[in-house]
Amino acid sequence: MNHLKIVLDAGHGYDTPGKRSPDGMKEYEFNRMVANYAKKLLSQYINVEVYFTHSDVKDIPLQTRTKQANALKANLLISIHANASGSGGWNSAEGIETFIHTRKPAEAVKLANSVHKNLILATGLKDRGVKTANFHVLRETTMPSILIECGFMTNKEEIKLLRSDSYRQKCAEAIVKGIAEAYGLEKVNAILSPLPPQENGLYKVQVGAFNDKKNADFLAEQLKKAGYKAMVIFEKK
Repeated sequence: MNHLKIVLDAGHGYDTPGKRSPDGMKEYEFNRMVANYAKKLLSQYINVEVYFTHSDVKDIPLQTRTKQANALKANLLISIHANASGSGGWNSAEGIETFIHTRKPAEAVKLANSVHKNLILATGLKDRGVKTANFHVLRETTMPSILIECGFMTNKEEIKLLRSDSYRQKCAEAIVKGIAEAYGLEKVNAILSPLPPQENGLYKVQVGAFNDKKNADFLAEQLKKAGYKAMVIFEKK
Protein backbone atom coordinates (compact mmCIF):
# COMPACT_ATOMS: atom_id res chain seq x y z
CA MET A 1 0.00 0.00 0.00
CA ASN A 2 1.55 3.29 -1.16
CA HIS A 3 -0.19 5.50 1.40
CA LEU A 4 -2.00 4.53 4.59
CA LYS A 5 -4.66 6.67 6.26
CA ILE A 6 -5.24 5.50 9.82
CA VAL A 7 -8.10 6.70 12.02
CA LEU A 8 -7.57 6.42 15.78
CA ASP A 9 -10.82 6.65 17.70
CA ALA A 10 -10.55 7.25 21.44
CA GLY A 11 -13.85 5.79 22.60
CA HIS A 12 -16.53 7.92 24.29
CA GLY A 13 -15.69 11.33 25.79
CA TYR A 14 -15.17 13.21 29.04
CA ASP A 15 -18.90 13.61 29.62
CA THR A 16 -20.17 10.21 28.42
CA PRO A 17 -22.56 8.97 31.16
CA GLY A 18 -21.51 5.81 32.98
CA LYS A 19 -18.03 5.50 31.52
CA ARG A 20 -16.25 5.66 34.88
CA SER A 21 -14.38 3.28 37.15
CA PRO A 22 -16.02 2.67 40.55
CA ASP A 23 -13.52 5.14 42.06
CA GLY A 24 -14.06 7.82 39.43
CA MET A 25 -11.53 7.49 36.56
CA LYS A 26 -13.13 8.50 33.28
CA GLU A 27 -12.56 5.94 30.55
CA TYR A 28 -11.76 8.70 28.04
CA GLU A 29 -8.69 9.69 30.07
CA PHE A 30 -7.14 6.34 29.21
CA ASN A 31 -8.44 6.14 25.64
CA ARG A 32 -7.21 9.56 24.57
CA MET A 33 -3.70 9.12 25.96
CA VAL A 34 -3.22 5.78 24.20
CA ALA A 35 -4.40 7.42 20.97
CA ASN A 36 -1.98 10.32 21.47
CA TYR A 37 0.97 7.99 22.07
CA ALA A 38 0.00 5.80 19.11
CA LYS A 39 -0.21 8.80 16.78
CA LYS A 40 3.27 9.93 17.79
CA LEU A 41 4.68 6.44 17.19
CA LEU A 42 2.96 6.11 13.81
CA SER A 43 4.58 9.37 12.66
CA GLN A 44 7.88 7.44 12.53
CA TYR A 45 6.64 5.32 9.62
CA ILE A 46 6.84 6.07 5.89
CA ASN A 47 3.66 7.08 4.03
CA VAL A 48 1.33 7.07 7.05
CA GLU A 49 -1.27 9.71 7.95
CA VAL A 50 -3.13 9.59 11.26
CA TYR A 51 -6.49 11.18 12.08
CA PHE A 52 -8.58 11.43 15.26
CA THR A 53 -12.38 11.20 15.37
CA HIS A 54 -12.65 12.22 19.03
CA SER A 55 -12.43 15.61 20.73
CA ASP A 56 -10.99 16.80 24.05
CA VAL A 57 -13.64 19.55 24.14
CA LYS A 58 -16.92 17.66 23.73
CA ASP A 59 -18.38 14.19 23.27
CA ILE A 60 -18.57 13.23 19.59
CA PRO A 61 -21.57 11.05 18.58
CA LEU A 62 -20.78 7.65 17.07
CA GLN A 63 -22.50 8.55 13.81
CA THR A 64 -20.30 11.63 13.43
CA ARG A 65 -17.17 9.56 14.05
CA THR A 66 -17.95 6.95 11.42
CA LYS A 67 -19.07 9.54 8.88
CA GLN A 68 -15.79 11.39 9.38
CA ALA A 69 -13.73 8.21 8.94
CA ASN A 70 -15.66 7.30 5.79
CA ALA A 71 -15.30 10.81 4.36
CA LEU A 72 -11.53 10.61 4.85
CA LYS A 73 -11.54 7.36 2.83
CA ALA A 74 -9.36 5.93 5.56
CA ASN A 75 -7.67 2.55 5.16
CA LEU A 76 -8.35 1.38 8.71
CA LEU A 77 -9.89 2.44 12.01
CA ILE A 78 -8.77 1.49 15.52
CA SER A 79 -11.25 2.25 18.30
CA ILE A 80 -9.51 2.31 21.70
CA HIS A 81 -11.38 1.50 24.91
CA ALA A 82 -11.12 0.34 28.52
CA ASN A 83 -13.60 -2.35 29.52
CA ALA A 84 -16.16 -2.60 32.33
CA SER A 85 -18.27 -5.38 33.80
CA GLY A 86 -21.22 -5.57 36.15
CA SER A 87 -23.47 -2.80 37.44
CA GLY A 88 -20.94 -0.28 38.69
CA GLY A 89 -18.92 -1.96 41.42
CA TRP A 90 -15.63 -3.83 41.56
CA ASN A 91 -15.47 -7.40 40.26
CA SER A 92 -13.03 -10.02 39.00
CA ALA A 93 -13.53 -9.64 35.21
CA GLU A 94 -10.10 -9.21 33.65
CA GLY A 95 -8.05 -9.19 30.49
CA ILE A 96 -7.92 -7.84 26.95
CA GLU A 97 -10.29 -8.51 24.07
CA THR A 98 -10.48 -7.24 20.51
CA PHE A 99 -13.61 -7.00 18.37
CA ILE A 100 -14.35 -7.17 14.65
CA HIS A 101 -17.73 -6.97 12.96
CA THR A 102 -19.87 -10.09 12.67
CA ARG A 103 -19.22 -10.13 8.90
CA LYS A 104 -15.60 -11.02 9.71
CA PRO A 105 -13.97 -9.08 6.84
CA ALA A 106 -10.63 -10.74 6.05
CA GLU A 107 -8.49 -7.62 6.37
CA ALA A 108 -10.07 -6.71 9.72
CA VAL A 109 -9.48 -10.26 10.97
CA LYS A 110 -5.80 -10.02 10.02
CA LEU A 111 -5.44 -6.60 11.68
CA ALA A 112 -7.28 -7.67 14.83
CA ASN A 113 -5.18 -10.81 15.24
CA SER A 114 -1.95 -8.84 14.82
CA VAL A 115 -2.87 -6.05 17.24
CA HIS A 116 -4.39 -8.42 19.79
CA LYS A 117 -1.35 -10.71 19.77
CA ASN A 118 0.98 -7.79 20.44
CA LEU A 119 -1.22 -6.40 23.23
CA ILE A 120 -1.23 -9.75 25.04
CA LEU A 121 2.53 -10.16 24.64
CA ALA A 122 3.23 -6.61 25.81
CA THR A 123 0.86 -6.48 28.79
CA GLY A 124 0.80 -10.06 30.02
CA LEU A 125 -2.92 -9.74 30.81
CA LYS A 126 -5.49 -12.48 30.33
CA ASP A 127 -6.23 -13.25 26.67
CA ARG A 128 -9.99 -12.95 26.19
CA GLY A 129 -9.61 -13.45 22.45
CA VAL A 130 -10.66 -11.81 19.19
CA LYS A 131 -14.46 -11.67 19.11
CA THR A 132 -17.26 -10.47 16.84
CA ALA A 133 -19.83 -7.77 17.65
CA ASN A 134 -22.29 -5.50 15.87
CA PHE A 135 -20.84 -2.30 17.36
CA HIS A 136 -21.60 0.91 15.44
CA VAL A 137 -17.95 1.75 14.69
CA LEU A 138 -17.45 -1.72 13.21
CA ARG A 139 -20.73 -1.85 11.31
CA GLU A 140 -20.93 1.65 9.82
CA THR A 141 -17.35 2.15 8.65
CA THR A 142 -16.33 1.38 5.07
CA MET A 143 -12.77 0.42 5.99
CA PRO A 144 -11.38 -2.48 8.07
CA SER A 145 -12.16 -1.55 11.68
CA ILE A 146 -11.38 -3.07 15.05
CA LEU A 147 -12.33 -2.16 18.62
CA ILE A 148 -9.87 -2.88 21.44
CA GLU A 149 -10.67 -3.28 25.14
CA CYS A 150 -7.36 -2.78 26.96
CA GLY A 151 -8.31 -3.94 30.46
CA PHE A 152 -11.14 -3.61 32.98
CA MET A 153 -11.88 -0.38 34.84
CA THR A 154 -13.95 -2.50 37.25
CA ASN A 155 -10.98 -4.66 38.28
CA LYS A 156 -8.99 -3.25 41.22
CA GLU A 157 -5.68 -4.43 39.81
CA GLU A 158 -6.26 -3.46 36.19
CA ILE A 159 -7.50 0.05 37.05
CA LYS A 160 -4.03 0.68 38.49
CA LEU A 161 -2.56 -0.20 35.10
CA LEU A 162 -5.12 1.87 33.20
CA ARG A 163 -4.14 4.90 35.30
CA SER A 164 -0.43 4.28 34.69
CA ASP A 165 1.31 6.31 32.01
CA SER A 166 3.75 3.47 31.38
CA TYR A 167 0.87 1.06 30.71
CA ARG A 168 -0.78 3.55 28.34
CA GLN A 169 2.47 3.83 26.41
CA LYS A 170 2.85 0.05 26.41
CA CYS A 171 -0.62 -0.36 24.89
CA ALA A 172 0.11 2.27 22.24
CA GLU A 173 3.38 0.58 21.32
CA ALA A 174 1.65 -2.80 20.98
CA ILE A 175 -1.15 -1.36 18.84
CA VAL A 176 1.32 0.35 16.50
CA LYS A 177 3.48 -2.77 16.28
CA GLY A 178 0.40 -4.78 15.36
CA ILE A 179 -0.57 -2.31 12.63
CA ALA A 180 2.98 -2.24 11.28
CA GLU A 181 3.15 -6.03 11.10
CA ALA A 182 -0.29 -6.34 9.46
CA TYR A 183 0.48 -3.76 6.76
CA GLY A 184 4.23 -4.19 6.35
CA LEU A 185 5.04 -0.62 7.41
CA GLU A 186 8.64 0.57 7.40
CA LYS A 187 10.18 3.12 9.71
CA VAL A 188 12.13 6.01 8.25
CA ASN A 189 15.28 4.94 10.11
CA ALA A 190 14.94 1.40 8.76
CA ILE A 191 15.37 2.78 5.25
CA LEU A 192 17.88 5.49 5.98
CA SER A 193 20.84 5.50 8.33
CA PRO A 194 23.24 8.45 8.57
CA LEU A 195 26.55 7.78 6.79
CA PRO A 196 29.86 9.31 7.88
CA PRO A 197 31.41 11.67 5.31
CA GLN A 198 34.64 10.65 3.58
CA GLU A 199 37.66 12.92 3.70
CA ASN A 200 37.22 14.26 0.15
CA GLY A 201 33.49 14.03 -0.37
CA LEU A 202 30.02 13.13 0.81
CA TYR A 203 27.72 10.21 0.24
CA LYS A 204 24.24 11.26 -0.91
CA VAL A 205 21.23 9.01 -0.38
CA GLN A 206 18.08 9.21 -2.49
CA VAL A 207 14.96 7.77 -0.87
CA GLY A 208 12.53 8.00 -3.77
CA ALA A 209 11.47 9.78 -6.91
CA PHE A 210 7.89 10.80 -7.67
CA ASN A 211 5.90 12.16 -10.58
CA ASP A 212 3.51 13.85 -8.14
CA LYS A 213 5.10 16.67 -6.10
CA LYS A 214 2.65 16.10 -3.23
CA ASN A 215 4.11 12.64 -2.63
CA ALA A 216 7.65 14.05 -2.68
CA ASP A 217 6.71 16.81 -0.22
CA PHE A 218 5.01 14.29 2.10
CA LEU A 219 8.06 12.01 2.23
CA ALA A 220 10.39 14.97 2.83
CA GLU A 221 8.21 16.05 5.76
CA GLN A 222 8.31 12.54 7.27
CA LEU A 223 12.11 12.51 7.00
CA LYS A 224 12.35 15.90 8.73
CA LYS A 225 10.14 14.65 11.58
CA ALA A 226 12.53 11.73 12.00
CA GLY A 227 15.51 14.08 12.32
CA TYR A 228 16.91 13.97 8.78
CA LYS A 229 17.62 16.91 6.52
CA ALA A 230 15.50 16.61 3.40
CA MET A 231 14.70 18.73 0.37
CA VAL A 232 12.72 18.25 -2.81
CA ILE A 233 14.69 18.72 -6.03
CA PHE A 234 13.03 18.79 -9.48
CA GLU A 235 14.84 17.33 -12.47
CA LYS A 236 13.52 17.45 -16.01
CA LYS A 237 13.28 14.13 -17.84
